[in-house]
Amino acid sequence: MDFSGKYQLESHENFEAFMKAIGLPDDEIEKGKDIKSITDIQQIGNDFNVTVMAGTKVIVYLFTVGEECELETFTGGKAKTIVHMEGNKLTVFLKGIESVTELNEDIISNTMTFDGIVYKRISKRIS
Repeated sequence: MDFSGKYQLESHENFEAFMKAIGLPDDEIEKGKDIKSITDIQQIGNDFNVTVMAGTKVIVYLFTVGEECELETFTGGKAKTIVHMEGNKLTVFLKGIESVTELNEDIISNTMTFDGIVYKRISKRIS
């Protein structure tokens, strides 16, 4: 399954409660709640280069499926983890957050769970 492409956030559910639960400051939550982020994914085999542009903030994730890597958290910290891929799903556990990203044709859904709070994002391919 090739995830490569550019995707724009179409909708998200439970953003504010999730971000508050993981410790993001209220002013950051307020700034981020209406941003339609763009995610650019470049995949070559098991190697991923994911760039997320949310307003003026740009985060780059570089990882190889099945190998330890260091990823940035929502709160700006870094943590070591391993990203797993099974079919059309990428799964990662990072600082207590379980993230499952699923590709179905031109739609990427990302579901994150922390302490029982579920945050869901739906993005559509734009190129």
